[in-house]
Amino acid sequence: QTQAGWLQHDFGHLSVFSKSRWNHWVHKFVIGHLKGAPASWWNHLHFQHHAKPNCFRKDPDVNMHPLFFALGKTLSVELGVQKKKFMPYNHQHKYFFIIGPPALVPLYFQWYIFYFAVQRKQWVDLAWMLSFYIRFFLTYLPFLGVKGTLGLHLLVRFIESNWFVWVTQMNHIPMHIDYDKNVDWFSTQLQATCNVHQSFFNDWFSGHLNFQIEHHLFPTMPRHNYWK
Repeated sequence: QTQAGWLQHDFGHLSVFSKSRWNHWVHKFVIGHLKGAPASWWNHLHFQHHAKPNCFRKDPDVNMHPLFFALGKTLSVELGVQKKKFMPYNHQHKYFFIIGPPALVPLYFQWYIFYFAVQRKQWVDLAWMLSFYIRFFLTYLPFLGVKGTLGLHLLVRFIESNWFVWVTQMNHIPMHIDYDKNVDWFSTQLQATCNVHQSFFNDWFSGHLNFQIEHHLFPTMPRHNYWK
């Protein structure tokens, strides 16, 4: 599921086929039928992220501030001055591993993707999503029963969630996070991204998103060319 996530990311950025519509078509199949999520939902969130990475209230990926975490030096000081205290932020480095990676996909994404598809009347995406669940349950119900199949699905989403959050946060969250200062696009991308050491394992584990700087500067570039 995680590797399918990196694959749909490639198609979503139009970096596989030379024709855009081919990428769009296969993107719907990979994220919809192989992963059970709507392509329109991913596009809606991810394009905002690339336009304004790490810009509070504009990048959906940093929406966890300030409800769960205090992000960035500037925003954290602002919370202190305002004396806002939603969580014990001085311990966020400990509770991040409890409520961040394990919960995002199985508890939040799992229901929100259906809400998104229905609310925006994305019926084609919804059909692709349902095809994933029909295939999944037809495959495992005869062997595991209802409880076992649901348990397997939750287990897969739990592992995927930890994996996904580790990769997406390690190359963005350490960087500058603030309100949008209307800085030029090039500088905005560089301020919000960092790379992670290249190795065969890291390239595979992160879907080559350990080259996050290159990815943000050249988002349509095929991932195997980032190192060049």
